[in-house]
Amino acid sequence: MAKVKYRFNPESISYEEVEVSLKTRALDFLKHVASSLVLAVIIVVVLFFYFGSPKERSLIRENQELLSHYERLNNEFNKMQVVLSDLEQRDDNIYRVIFEAEPIHNNIRKAGFGGVNRYEDLENLKNSDLVIETSKKLDQLSKSIYVQTKSYDEVEVMVKNKFKLLAAIPAIMPIAIKDFNRISAGYGWRVHPIYKTRKFHDGMDFTGKVGTPLYATGDAVVKSVGIIKGYGKTVVLDHGYGYTTLYAHLNGYNVKRGQKVRRGEVIAFLGNSGKSTGPHLHYEVRKLGKTLNPINYYFNDLTADEYDSMVAFAANTGQTMD
Repeated sequence: MAKVKYRFNPESISYEEVEVSLKTRALDFLKHVASSLVLAVIIVVVLFFYFGSPKERSLIRENQELLSHYERLNNEFNKMQVVLSDLEQRDDNIYRVIFEAEPIHNNIRKAGFGGVNRYEDLENLKNSDLVIETSKKLDQLSKSIYVQTKSYDEVEVMVKNKFKLLAAIPAIMPIAIKDFNRISAGYGWRVHPIYKTRKFHDGMDFTGKVGTPLYATGDAVVKSVGIIKGYGKTVVLDHGYGYTTLYAHLNGYNVKRGQKVRRGEVIAFLGNSGKSTGPHLHYEVRKLGKTLNPINYYFNDLTADEYDSMVAFAANTGQTMD
């Protein structure tokens, strides 16, 4: 039996019974279900189209975070590249200049990676341009750091060699003197004490008491100990790097051939042996066999004023003692 429904009648101003058939009720129900389904589909489509599924939203957030992370990495790479560039500039224009070494060519520092495409497996990724660019920066930075590290290894070796060089170069006076009156002859053309002719004097002469200690002017190995014609008893030191020093007219030795000596170590004693007109030390500095003015190698002992005074005094000495 069909259920009864009521409908308001405005003419009679009362509710009147209306009989609704099962078919009508079924149609109404189907209409409600259909409209609800349509509305649900529309809502789902709108949600998925504009907002995506929960998984999609999660992936979108992850992608955004990943992109943000890559951008931060790129910024960090740029900062590191600035720091590395500064190190490269210092290396080429300061450190290598100091140690007289050739700067590293830019082609070596900035050379790429030859051969196959190293980034082929990244080309199919989403945001592949950013990923590849970041990978390239990382590879280039790694190579530049490697090149710079090898360069610093070379600089370290040069520093050690420079310290050895600085320790080896004759840099102090061979005899302790309080005044320059004990310089009897300087380097250059002088009058020979015996023959009274002008002769080139290859070193400097220092007067003093027999037995006065004489010092190694730089780290060295004793090359020879013995008598040389005209020079009498001598000691020759090999400082390496092409430098040798000669001590002549000695009274005695404090070293033997092949012995290693340090700057400031007593190696011999002042005397009057060989062709000598009085107790003195004849001291020479040579580089690659060529004599040099020893007065230029006292920079560890003298102030600027003392050096100027010594130069002036040595220039005015006229006659040698050997």
